[in-house]
Amino acid sequence: MQDYLIRATAYEGKVRAFAVRTTGIVEELRRRHQTTPTATAALGRTATAALMMGIMLKGEEKLTVQVKGGGPIGQIVADSNAHGEVRGYVDNPTVDLPLNSIGKLDVAGAVGADGFLYVIKDLGLKEPYRGSIPIVSGELGEDFTYYFAKSEQTPSAVALGVLVDVDYTVKTAGGFIIQLLPGLTDDEISQIEKELAALPPITSLLDRGDQLEDILTSLLPGAEVLERRDDIRFQCKCSRERVEQTLISLGRDELQQILEEDGKAEIVCHFCNEAYRFSREDLEAILKSI
Repeated sequence: MQDYLIRATAYEGKVRAFAVRTTGIVEELRRRHQTTPTATAALGRTATAALMMGIMLKGEEKLTVQVKGGGPIGQIVADSNAHGEVRGYVDNPTVDLPLNSIGKLDVAGAVGADGFLYVIKDLGLKEPYRGSIPIVSGELGEDFTYYFAKSEQTPSAVALGVLVDVDYTVKTAGGFIIQLLPGLTDDEISQIEKELAALPPITSLLDRGDQLEDILTSLLPGAEVLERRDDIRFQCKCSRERVEQTLISLGRDELQQILEEDGKAEIVCHFCNEAYRFSREDLEAILKSI
């Protein structure tokens, strides 16, 4: 089924919600980076959260999420923007851990809980906004929940999930963010918490065919969908021209050394794993242009 995202409101505007299906996006990340199931789940959860956070932005604003938990997966990075585009990578895509104590992929063990989650927002101002929180579990849903509460002072519930099939491809992926705004009564908050506690995992709901609208309505009776986005996608900003500018920035001396020692160059984009190759003739032409 097609990836899409919805934005909704409930409780007379006192709750806002975002829900997304990212199965195709996470599978594209898995395919490009050849991640193991555990790394697929960790990267997919991070990219799913970043995508929803990007939709909260406006115009040309963009953000970067960095997860540095001290675990064997290393750093997880995801970029997103207000256009519904996301990309990401992990330092160690081959990390492979046994299932955890409840028989699930050990994302927390791979991520670690000795570090921080960082969010950097480019809002078009002189300096970017930077927020960070200590990682509280490494499962990532709880960590993003803690980020919203502490860094953005918005009580939120974040659910993220990636279901990996027996052939290691992504069977389903998605998530939601529920944000409580001022004006809710204690009874209303208790009701939302009760519905959240009773909700099955997001991947179970998506895998059985539930639509995002159904999931939000079960959580938030009477929820009104304000927007549906069918244009969300994996998108990298790299290009041969940008990589060439990176080579130019190395300077004549270093380029000359590469030419003499290797006679060619290959640069691989962290985010999409695309390889850009430059022959001896290409490097000589770049040197002449400097």
